[in-house]
Amino acid sequence: MERADQFIGQSLAFLDSVERASRAAPLNRPVLVIGERGTGKELIAERLHRLSSRWSGPLIIMNCAALPENLIEAELFGHEAGSFTGAAKTRHGRFEEADGGTLFLDELGTLSMPAQDRLLRAVEYGEITRIGASKPISVDVRIVAATNENLPAQVDRGRFRADLLDRLSFEVITLPPLRAREGDVPLLAEHFARRMSAELEWTNWPGFSPRATADLEAYPWPGNVRELRNVVERAVYRHENPERPIDEIVFNPFYSPWAPEQPAEAAPAAGGPPAESAVQPPLHLVASADPAGVTDFRAAVSDYERALLQDALARNRFNQRATASALGLSYDQLRHALKRHKLLDAEAG
Repeated sequence: MERADQFIGQSLAFLDSVERASRAAPLNRPVLVIGERGTGKELIAERLHRLSSRWSGPLIIMNCAALPENLIEAELFGHEAGSFTGAAKTRHGRFEEADGGTLFLDELGTLSMPAQDRLLRAVEYGEITRIGASKPISVDVRIVAATNENLPAQVDRGRFRADLLDRLSFEVITLPPLRAREGDVPLLAEHFARRMSAELEWTNWPGFSPRATADLEAYPWPGNVRELRNVVERAVYRHENPERPIDEIVFNPFYSPWAPEQPAEAAPAAGGPPAESAVQPPLHLVASADPAGVTDFRAAVSDYERALLQDALARNRFNQRATASALGLSYDQLRHALKRHKLLDAEAG
């Protein structure tokens, strides 16, 4: 079965990371994968496994942040029947399940110190001991771990064991964020869009308009490839005319002029940065002209303001009160701006 996610990219930063993973794959050594959310850390782990001599063995994936602290050790190392409340029968842990293969530990930085102690012994000696057991069990497991945290800084703060970090960092592969992958955004967007159009049974793929392409390239992509996929698939799904290029990109699906207001207790402190949920993205990322080509400052500013107003009106279905709210203007301020740019219904014709 084909994976829904694949390695797609042509930037040197991206290709260098993939190449380093390919070179490290045949070696029976731990690998640490560093990267922001959505950069493809799990895909790198799978590549390390598939290109190794362990490819026919199991690839076991565990998200260390997905379990309560008191269950992580039992999940990793297993437990004997009756070793704690609720342990009705003996259970193999992830290490035993991964015997002969690869164990991928995602969100490694969230492991508690006791779990780190037991993990260090497993990495050093190839032995684990189930909770409640007295005899160790030998396991043959390759560790691939991933995190989006600065582990050396965590070591300095006493939150991560230095000796465990030393053992796991035989090779460290740092994945570049999407904003640093020059030329990859249009490539990925085209891939995800074509796949979504096929799912919707479109007879042809109309492509993106120049404006939509400029928007995609200008956006900083804090959620990286995962966010790009959602944005592009949503744009295709919402597009009403498959015969025309996609022109509208919605980056924040939660944004709405009718969204509930932020509770007073959650408001940011005076002078501090705004809370993430309160930040409203611009309605349209207008591709700016080359500043060097601007010879009339006032005309350029006027053109930009007019474009913002036209875009906001279109996005709010020409509801002027909703448009004013979306732009952070009063109704009278919006009306004045529309009149100045001759965008009122009576003057627009």
